Amino acid sequence: MPRPILATIDVGALAHNLNRVARRLADDAPAPARIWAVIKANAYGHGLEAAVRGFAAADGLALLDLDEAVQCRELGWQRPILLLEGFFKPRDLDVLDHYRIGTVVHCHAQMDMLAAYPRPAAIDAHVMLNSGMHRLGFQPGEYRGAFDRARALQSAGVLGLVGKMTHFARADDDLAVTRAQLECFSRVAAGLPGPVSVCNSAAVLAPGLAARVPGEDQWARPGICLYGASPYVGRDADSLGLLPAMTLGSELISVHVLPAGEAIGYGHAFRTDHDMRVGIVACGYADGYPRHAITGTPVTVSGVRTRLVGRVSMDMLSVDLDPVPAADIGSPVILWGDGGPSVDEVAWSSSTIANDLLAGLTHRVPRRIR
Repeated sequence: MPRPILATIDVGALAHNLNRVARRLADDAPAPARIWAVIKANAYGHGLEAAVRGFAAADGLALLDLDEAVQCRELGWQRPILLLEGFFKPRDLDVLDHYRIGTVVHCHAQMDMLAAYPRPAAIDAHVMLNSGMHRLGFQPGEYRGAFDRARALQSAGVLGLVGKMTHFARADDDLAVTRAQLECFSRVAAGLPGPVSVCNSAAVLAPGLAARVPGEDQWARPGICLYGASPYVGRDADSLGLLPAMTLGSELISVHVLPAGEAIGYGHAFRTDHDMRVGIVACGYADGYPRHAITGTPVTVSGVRTRLVGRVSMDMLSVDLDPVPAADIGSPVILWGDGGPSVDEVAWSSSTIANDLLAGLTHRVPRRIR
């Protein structure tokens, strides 16, 4: 019998969250906004097949990996696809051309490869501005020259649609910084034609921000919120009307009673202060559960909320069973998701973010699409 751990992916929750974002944009944006559903990192650990099904109503898909983009086409996706880091080698352009995959262009080396492409291709491209993230993109002083070069490649038949984009560094915690980036983008790109794409999850859900985005042809790029997790520290996804798309479940594989004063697990990081029932769960950091989760991190056993105790090991973790006196070997455990703590809660208890946990779920955990 296989090890009792399973990640259940809820396609209906993915569709619900996409619809929630679409409604927010309809209320907030000055003109109808279209949506790139971001499915990078194997759809944040949820799997491309589930994402293509769950985001069937999206206007496009955005990701990083060229092989994953091709897989989306093979799964039947016909609408636009955008590579968020762009392409890396000249030979990649043949694949973009063949599979109708669009690209971000963020540096002169990519422009040079496009200029050297030997035949018409009409590859859609978004020229990236570095408005303050300082990661990818052309600097403000060189952006218009780069955009003009992209337009020349468009006239030569190498590029098709040419758009403009930037990325926000602090839309989750500092809207003043975000507004400054947006003002930089608006100033630098003023009067340039083509669609605009700026808003990530935090910016999409921030009231009023999408209304400030210039241009009528606006494409938002929501990511983590589509999977039912919050882009904001300290504010859970439920308060945003989002549903968890992944439920990580397991079972108790051992139950024992420890007398007061006994220590649990590696490093003896937790010591009992009374006679205590402890359960061992078949899940550890090799499955993607955070090793740095602290004692007190919420866990649900047989529908009852309890806590993690001691240090997470590679394959197992320990939970307090005092609140669940009927729990025994085989009792169901929810580590995060539907019927258990939110992935946001587990992330906060582990000093990380939900993106890290969802995308970090390892391949040894089987997924089942619901």
